[in-house]
Amino acid sequence: MPEKELKESKLNHLKKIQEMGISPFPYSFKKTFSAKQLHEEFDNKIEEGEFTKNKSSIAGRIMAIREFGKLNFLDVVDETGKIQACIRKGEVSEKELQLFKLLDRGDFIGVHGTLFKTQKNELTVLASSLEVLAKSLAVLPEKWHGLQDIETRYRHRHLDLIMNPEARETFVKRAKIIDSVREYMKSKGYLEVETPILQDVASGAQAKPFITHHNELKTDLFLRIALELHLKRLIIGGYEKVFEIGRNFRNEGFSKKHNPEFTMLESYEAYADYNDIMKLTEELFEFVAKKVLGTTKIEYQEHKIDLKTPFKRTTMIETVREHSGIDFSKIHSVKEALETARKHKVEVNESMTKGEIMYAIFDQLVEEKLIQPTFILDYPIEICPLTKLKRGNPELTERFELIIAGMEFANAYSELTNPLEQKERFNFQAKQKSKGTAETMEPDEEFIQAMEYGMPPTGGLGIGIDRMVMLLTNSHTIKDVIFFPQMRPEKGEKK
Repeated sequence: MPEKELKESKLNHLKKIQEMGISPFPYSFKKTFSAKQLHEEFDNKIEEGEFTKNKSSIAGRIMAIREFGKLNFLDVVDETGKIQACIRKGEVSEKELQLFKLLDRGDFIGVHGTLFKTQKNELTVLASSLEVLAKSLAVLPEKWHGLQDIETRYRHRHLDLIMNPEARETFVKRAKIIDSVREYMKSKGYLEVETPILQDVASGAQAKPFITHHNELKTDLFLRIALELHLKRLIIGGYEKVFEIGRNFRNEGFSKKHNPEFTMLESYEAYADYNDIMKLTEELFEFVAKKVLGTTKIEYQEHKIDLKTPFKRTTMIETVREHSGIDFSKIHSVKEALETARKHKVEVNESMTKGEIMYAIFDQLVEEKLIQPTFILDYPIEICPLTKLKRGNPELTERFELIIAGMEFANAYSELTNPLEQKERFNFQAKQKSKGTAETMEPDEEFIQAMEYGMPPTGGLGIGIDRMVMLLTNSHTIKDVIFFPQMRPEKGEKK
């Protein structure tokens, strides 16, 4: 039947239900069992054709209707799975039989009844009463093919969740992953805190912010691009271990790894350096994998990956040399670095420093080749305005990133704690911006003032929660693990 006719039929059924004096949108229903609970408790206790005295009340969405004269079956799906219901003449009232004839695929129903196993070994609730809980008016996609269109799945996530159980399971795992991250951090003595989303200065990362306006204050504010600087102010204030799991917003493009709104874990620990944070990071990934999946051995796309500690450690200079043949320990000028990068077809420009060129080579030629968990250490100073210098090499900083399956998952520093040096680094960023560099960090004078009261040695960590969920659910794109990813407007759609 064409969709237009199906919708008209649903509206006609709605009208007839109302004419029967039945509300198709009642206030509540007392559900005693989920589908999963019934299957776990009774699947192995009941034989084929056996009836029990168990009284159950189930509720969910009708995903299939099968009519066989006096014997009719419904597939009822709730949050936990599917349970079959049977509507048999003589077991329910004539009014309820009439109601059954007006039900459609997609409706929510409630069923009271007793459990039995069909001759096909299907656990089933034999209805003694039947209620409509919500009459659906839209037409679901054809059940055998589910919802395949990617654009529709992301734009209309509710429909994706209705039709694709694996999508629902991904988001259940996401919740478990976040719970496990929180559990691990608290077990290590970290205090969970909250910091502002609306901020006076867009700082803490090299990114373009979203700008909004506060009418009462008559001033522009920014949606935060990072959690960093406010968390560090809490370390200055006397807390020794803090973390936050929160949203960041960056006015950037879309990709399989990027969404303008995303979730981060950031943590800061007094008296620690990036070596301590490396240990924390690898143990966190191992803990979460075991907690959620029961193993450290996972598959991500075509790769088999082991999250068992310890992870490999190597410097950026070493890994660039290993995977591209370019040895930056022997390159001493910007000119030579530019020539080398262009020879290898790496996108660079004349305003870049030697350190920025090395990072560009790493980003464009090397990162995607790192499959097993690998810590890349010691980044160029020019791209690390909040990081302490590498002990023994002032051109580098004590920063690491964790790369898995060719993708960055964590970023961490031995945090810069000298307010005078921090001010100089902010000034350097401002000069780079004046030269046309788009993504630079805005100076935060209030943060400098806070640092002047004294900031202890600190190790900081940032982990992209969405990417962690991608890894642990084998999801190909970040859109698969964010309920409502940002989408481009459809043609003709009003902005």
